[in-house]
Amino acid sequence: MNKPLMAGLTGMLALFMLANSIFVINEGQQAIITQFGQPVRDRFEDAGLYFKIPFVQVIHYYEKRILKWDGEPNEIPTKDKKYIWVDTTARWRIVDPLLFLQRVDNIGRANLAMSDLINGAVRDFVTKNDLVEIVRSSDWDPAYNMLTDEEGRKAKSVTVGRDGFSQLVLNNAAANLQDYGIEVLDVLVKRVNYTDQVREKVYTRMISERQRIATERRSEGEATKAQIQGETEKKLKEIVSSAYKTSQEIRGRADGQATKIYGDAFKQDPEFYRFWATLEAYRSTLGSNTRLVIDADSPLYQYLTTSQAKR
Repeated sequence: MNKPLMAGLTGMLALFMLANSIFVINEGQQAIITQFGQPVRDRFEDAGLYFKIPFVQVIHYYEKRILKWDGEPNEIPTKDKKYIWVDTTARWRIVDPLLFLQRVDNIGRANLAMSDLINGAVRDFVTKNDLVEIVRSSDWDPAYNMLTDEEGRKAKSVTVGRDGFSQLVLNNAAANLQDYGIEVLDVLVKRVNYTDQVREKVYTRMISERQRIATERRSEGEATKAQIQGETEKKLKEIVSSAYKTSQEIRGRADGQATKIYGDAFKQDPEFYRFWATLEAYRSTLGSNTRLVIDADSPLYQYLTTSQAKR
């Protein structure tokens, strides 16, 4: 075998050995080195280029960032016999990669372990508490209750509440998952919903309650409307009556003044007044096509004969 070939093979082997002895840790990663299944160094947390013994030592990479766990919705009966769907989620991270490697080794198994522990804690709490403890916050007060039916009147105060429920599940899961090298940061209830059967009953009750409230509001509105209309009509009659009274008083005073003026004027010449009154009677009685038949003793006839005699 010639020397150039040997040199090439040696170089390729050296490069292969070098490539297997170098590893890179990226941002957001951490790693553990094992040799024959046993850890040989503390974990690597800082990003950078590192060396290891090729072929003998193995690198195990794990996420250093916060991870999300999403559980499957579970159908669970509450203490007051209401079947509900509970959907939870959690945030977690790997704080001890060596312990994580020894217990679960990968993210998939970790999610399975979290599902068992968190779902178990959720089921345990739900079955031991009424529905209100899961859907209402811990600061809920019975004064907020707007329902007036029998069930609404029986509403009780919340002792734990939705936020307390999440905290209890978190405490339970965090204590158990420490043995897996996992730190659970929080557990949240994404959704609480009734099963289909219960949901229909709840919707029917909600519709009935809203219709009852609407009817009550309409009745109150009609009563207020009738009261306002009655008061308006009463005030209107008072105004009209007062105005009519005032107008009659003014008219009476005016008529009295007119009568006095007429009387004072006609006292000065009674004969002229009688003559003027007769003329007014002629004007109001006779028209363009009127034929008048009167007695010779009538006052109307008197001035006619007097006028003819003077001619």
